Amino acid sequence: MDRAAALVEAIASQGGPRLPAVEWHATIGSTSDRLKQLARAGAAEWTTVLAERQTSGRGREGRRWQSPPGGLYLSVLLRPSGERAALLPLAAGVAVAEAVDSFGVVCQLKWPNDVLASGRKLAGILAEASSGSAGVEWVVLGIGVNLALDPASLSAELRDGVTSLAAQGGREAGPDAVAAAALARLAVWYDALREAPSRVAAAWRERAIPWWGRLVELRSGTAVLRGRLAAVDDEGALVIELPGGERRRLVSGEVSRLRPAGS
Repeated sequence: MDRAAALVEAIASQGGPRLPAVEWHATIGSTSDRLKQLARAGAAEWTTVLAERQTSGRGREGRRWQSPPGGLYLSVLLRPSGERAALLPLAAGVAVAEAVDSFGVVCQLKWPNDVLASGRKLAGILAEASSGSAGVEWVVLGIGVNLALDPASLSAELRDGVTSLAAQGGREAGPDAVAAAALARLAVWYDALREAPSRVAAAWRERAIPWWGRLVELRSGTAVLRGRLAAVDDEGALVIELPGGERRRLVSGEVSRLRPAGS
């Protein structure tokens, strides 16, 4: 049995979806870029592209996602209804955290798409949608998980902010096993998006880093907002209370905690 077929069987054995097509690459430019090509050609939902190394990985706002050997880089094609697509990154965050839990590492979630262990980034998620006149047509959901990264393979500015399954003392796991666990849990939460979407936000909040009521800064494009973190609502938006008491809902951006001077 080849590697792709073995992954299909492993996911099915965990109650996950039967993947219609799988590509597994030792090295690729970007799993998401490859999957977008397949999506435009009419690929079926749950088509999956995986790699052990990317040369052109991408994060939020087009930032480069360093993707050296020692990680899992996975993109899966989904076709959620338009009103549920905004919750997909949160559903994926819960799924990845649960998958990592199964290898012995407890994670927390940082809005909108970071999975943290011991305060450091262990995994990230990026959802890229294509829309037409009828709304969202498909979403390419990219997932990157650090399994056993060599710190020397990362740029100096990233080394202190990231961690890996191995560094956190997790059970030894290869990309095949982690991919199977993540996709199986993703199927559970993808079903929840259709049946009970409020469950997704509630499950995400249970794993969120405890910043509620803390001063935060949110950057979205060139806009910067500062206030107290009030909530992540049932639609997946971040709610910030500004100094004057006004509350703002934000659906994208990057949030960081502000610490008082001298702390």
